[in-house]
Amino acid sequence: MELHGTSDGSGCRFAIVTARFNPEITEGLLRGARAALAGAGVADGDVTIVRVPGAFELPVAARKLAETRRYDAVIVLGCLIKGETMHFEYIASAASHGIMDVTTTTGVPVAFGLLTALTDAQAAERSGDDDANKGREAALAAVEMATLLRRCGPACV
Repeated sequence: MELHGTSDGSGCRFAIVTARFNPEITEGLLRGARAALAGAGVADGDVTIVRVPGAFELPVAARKLAETRRYDAVIVLGCLIKGETMHFEYIASAASHGIMDVTTTTGVPVAFGLLTALTDAQAAERSGDDDANKGREAALAAVEMATLLRRCGPACV
């Protein structure tokens, strides 16, 4: 037997948690995610957008949303750009581990759309209006995981 998700997210509900920090990038990620969800047949009314200050706050908001069990998947979007101090490494590590902890402890898929770029240009390349948009990729992963878990039910994993 082989189980897999689909690219048809109609009837699924999604929450998108978006960091406000680096808005020129995160808004592009959000546009990409919303376009991908719409392309997958997800109704606007089945998408909830939650905004948090920055990447460090993504995991706690994702956890609260996942714990409601109202969403088939949560998508987190944010952007960290390396600066001259260790701040980047600490926040990237904490946010990444926190996001993974949400999905493994709640069983709700959390799609990772947190950019960790070395330059502004790298971040811009990954948040444009094309197929390289990482918000789009995260949303497509969320659809696939949501439909997989719906298909196989509680005995799946």
